[in-house]
Amino acid sequence: MAGTRRVTVSTDAHGHTTGWADATAVGPTPTDPRAAAFFDVDNTMMRGASIYWFARGLAARRYFTTGDLARFAWQQTRYRVLATEHAGDMSQARQAALAFVEGWRVGDVERLAEEIFDELMAPRIWAGTRRLAQRHLDAGQRVWLVSAAPVEIGRVIAARLGLTGAIGTVAEVVDGTYTGRLVGELMHGPAKAEAVSQLATVEGLDLPRCTAYSDSSNDLPMLTAVGRAVAVNPDGALLRVARERGWEVRDFRTGRRAARIAVPSTAALGLLAGAVSAGRALHRRRRPA
Repeated sequence: MAGTRRVTVSTDAHGHTTGWADATAVGPTPTDPRAAAFFDVDNTMMRGASIYWFARGLAARRYFTTGDLARFAWQQTRYRVLATEHAGDMSQARQAALAFVEGWRVGDVERLAEEIFDELMAPRIWAGTRRLAQRHLDAGQRVWLVSAAPVEIGRVIAARLGLTGAIGTVAEVVDGTYTGRLVGELMHGPAKAEAVSQLATVEGLDLPRCTAYSDSSNDLPMLTAVGRAVAVNPDGALLRVARERGWEVRDFRTGRRAARIAVPSTAALGLLAGAVSAGRALHRRRRPA
């Protein structure tokens, strides 16, 4: 895979910078070009956090030590029981987003993301959510993923699912290599709504005709930025809001799985920062040439 980056970076009149990537170089022309659907990824499109599964795939390839992954898994279990996403997580999450890709080639990240998606993420895609996305595609609308993960990883997931593209966290790239600095903000909370608005302006979308899907109350800014909001596998706070506002609710969890507290995306990024820090020396030694 070539190391050429395929990311559009946009800055609005208020100075908000965001980025997105098309899943394919040339896609079909939508028959309903003014409408689109936006899907959160973690716990909405797939079970768990995409960045966690990516880290687990790297550990299997010895980019992390077994001990690093064990500590990461223990922390994930702890967050399943105790953690919720909140503003206090964001500095740790931002650090993770920076540390995670520093020094990597863009092409290497995308190649590994493709391999790891097929191995670990594809079996965890919610079939029900995937069907919802397909309905929009069948209606001639574009479908975008919106994730706090690096936009290149989001693009790979979108491509594998046959979707239009992905909005995600944009890390600075110089000469095909990540510098460890962010372009804009971590794609979380209000940043998702700002990104959706910017993409709508560039792509000529009519937001009142668009739909957004998420599991988390942290995505309320995105859910309220469009004409139709759908709560998918919702956390307690989002479920309450959805019921109050008469939003559609889709829950694809069953039995014990429905009772679990899923790993929040920012918590997963924060946990990843610890794993990256602990395994940094080995990580650098084994980074693809």
